[in-house]
Amino acid sequence: MSNMNAQAEGKPADWVPAGDKQKIVSAEEMFFKLPRETHFITGSEAARESIRRANVDIAISYPITPQSETMQQAGYLYDEGYIKEYYRGEEEIGVMSAISGASRAGVRCLTATAGPGLMRGMEAISSWPGARVPLVLMDMCRVINTPLAIQPDNIEMSFLINTGILLLHAENQQDFYDYPLAAFMVSEEVDVTLPAVVSVDGFFVTHARGQVSMTPEEYKLPPRDGWRAAIPAMDNENPPARLSRDAPIQKSNFISYHMHSSWQQEVFAAVERSAKYFRKYLNGLVEVVNPGAEDFIIASGAAASQAREAVRQEGEKGRKVGLVKIKSIRPFPHAELVEAVKDAKRILIPEFNQAGWMHKEVCATLYGRCKAIISAGPRVYGGMTMPTEMILEWLEKTRKDNP
Repeated sequence: MSNMNAQAEGKPADWVPAGDKQKIVSAEEMFFKLPRETHFITGSEAARESIRRANVDIAISYPITPQSETMQQAGYLYDEGYIKEYYRGEEEIGVMSAISGASRAGVRCLTATAGPGLMRGMEAISSWPGARVPLVLMDMCRVINTPLAIQPDNIEMSFLINTGILLLHAENQQDFYDYPLAAFMVSEEVDVTLPAVVSVDGFFVTHARGQVSMTPEEYKLPPRDGWRAAIPAMDNENPPARLSRDAPIQKSNFISYHMHSSWQQEVFAAVERSAKYFRKYLNGLVEVVNPGAEDFIIASGAAASQAREAVRQEGEKGRKVGLVKIKSIRPFPHAELVEAVKDAKRILIPEFNQAGWMHKEVCATLYGRCKAIISAGPRVYGGMTMPTEMILEWLEKTRKDNP
């Protein structure tokens, strides 16, 4: 918020935005060196604290459950001066188009949505990677099929997988604090320059409390350098006559097929180049529990939490079951996954969606590279919870069917 806008909104003349009082530290210092203090907060509050430290220039929102609470929190941050500009768009297509334009101007951008809102904005969202606009979208997953519901279900992530977007899947409140900070940094790397989505299973995480270890709020990440990118930011003093550096790319009727395919190949190559940065900031693309086990569960998001409890209960019975938590969906951790389950005999893939997109991703990676029997399930959807007992029953059946 500028001082001029601040006074227009009733701030005193000597008001100083809280963001101006924060000290800029490197990403390495933010992630690995600063002291941390643990708080018991909701996922939406964890996202707020992440945004507070992310040095965001502009946030644009449109209300939809269950993401509204987080962007309401972002509004409070704007009022305190941690975000420079903030407004509510007319609807999701408008929001997703506007945030893309803001990113082209070279500033750090944030938006958020959920299920049906993501689908409505998908035309604009799918154009982001090709335009090479670094920004962060928080996606609080929600059912998108009929009958209408507001409950969590992560089928919407399957629509993002092949767009060229960076895609992380947060398991809990701690992830929803850490992942957005990493996403901002990685999306703005010169050899990446791509939008990033941080998905989380709505309500299970956003509206529930958990332990979150956070750095002091007086520190923030370095600002975005709009000129340090694969495609430099627009010069706003000299508005451009065209938005693409390669004019023919805008004219689909005349573009060569080779040019269009090479453009997309570069986008997906940039996704793979992001892996080295996410490995650093997320301490690896996967978390492996009980390496060397014969039975493994592979999961992401809230399914990883349910699987973690199943692994614990199996351990109490003297049975060693492994868990691979997938942190990054794009880039997908191919090499890490092959290595993690090289000794497995049975693999279970629980998911919170009907289509089983994680099962397809895992099979595509392990086909011909792993001898384990891979079971697609259990799956719950439409907002249902996944009892740990369900995973344990599937484990027992898988052992019985595949001794």
